[in-house]
Amino acid sequence: MKHLLSMMAALLILFYAALSCAQDWDDILKQAQGQTVYFNAWGGSQAINDYISWAAKEAKKEFGIKVVHVKVTDLGEVVSRVLVEKSTGRKDKGSVDLMWINGENFKAMKKNHLLYGPFTQKLPNYPLVDTENKPTTLFDFTVPVDNMEAPWGMALLVFQYDTRRINMPPGSMEELLALAQKHPGRVTYPAPPSFYGTTFIKQALLELTDTPDALNMPVSKADFARVTAPLWRFLDRLNPLMWRKGKVFTKGAPAMKQLLNDSEIFISLSFNPNDAANAIANGELPGSIRTYVHRSGTIGNTHFLGIPYNASAVEGAMVFADFLLSPRAQARKSDPEIWGDPTVLNLSRLTPGDRALFEKIAIPTASLPPAALSKVLPEPHASWVEALEKAWQIRYSK
Repeated sequence: MKHLLSMMAALLILFYAALSCAQDWDDILKQAQGQTVYFNAWGGSQAINDYISWAAKEAKKEFGIKVVHVKVTDLGEVVSRVLVEKSTGRKDKGSVDLMWINGENFKAMKKNHLLYGPFTQKLPNYPLVDTENKPTTLFDFTVPVDNMEAPWGMALLVFQYDTRRINMPPGSMEELLALAQKHPGRVTYPAPPSFYGTTFIKQALLELTDTPDALNMPVSKADFARVTAPLWRFLDRLNPLMWRKGKVFTKGAPAMKQLLNDSEIFISLSFNPNDAANAIANGELPGSIRTYVHRSGTIGNTHFLGIPYNASAVEGAMVFADFLLSPRAQARKSDPEIWGDPTVLNLSRLTPGDRALFEKIAIPTASLPPAALSKVLPEPHASWVEALEKAWQIRYSK
């Protein structure tokens, strides 16, 4: 009898907690109506821009909020802007309401108390996030999220190759070096601090280092020279064999895509597993392009949505973030014909109708099946980014 009463008491507590949360969300919805949300997000992809435009229209129609996509090329500049606002005492009416964020940018904002929150526990769709099987939804480059940013999508480093030029793609960094030796000038990577370039050297480091566990700790606690020595030996051999003999580097993945399309290079890279399929569909790449990953696994993470501490439209930002977590918005984003960004949701938690939205998505020929992407290498601790970029600049920047 005592056990039954305890269970009933626990259920009542959960019921009233859920009721309170619902009431809080109703208040947030009311306050959000009529607000304008300035969403600072990367604007370098037409597919992504089109998706955000669709989401903004849906948010306007469903919730009465106006979303303005502020297209940026470097989110680090947005972090700096918010930091300047704090240093000048601008405690409210900030210029940024919501921002696409992860990695070192999140670490910097969290460290400098530039984020509003915690807030994700208030979002009705947050319980659908697959925090168990996708632990990077809780740790951003090993930094605990602590409900200060909302998961938005999954990212995995994938490589693209032209089947007209290469029969079998390399399955490791050492095999990539062998391919570069066979085809001089046909391989390259973006120069750090380009996000893609930094990711490439992190992937190489994870594959080549003798002490991968050291990458899980702050760089200040590791023997940087010893841990990274195999990486620099590899790049010393690779760079002279690259496009333009490694004396010129591309600025990012879009530039590499153009070089791949022009057959100047045979291999490109992306952080979207469906990027090649999207590019083929819109004519940016030929139909001979296919996607591959390395045998040991590929580096992956979650990208998020954060609200600055002084946002002008906090409620509107939360409502839009919650909409972007909804099964409808996540399924549309997962469709390679729309964007192809993998979902953060646990499909087993969805209703049959919502799950069907994902099940009907076809996998394009140029993309890999989910099973081929299941071996994910965790990002090194966020502090490694700056150290690696600085060391790379010293060695290879002209």
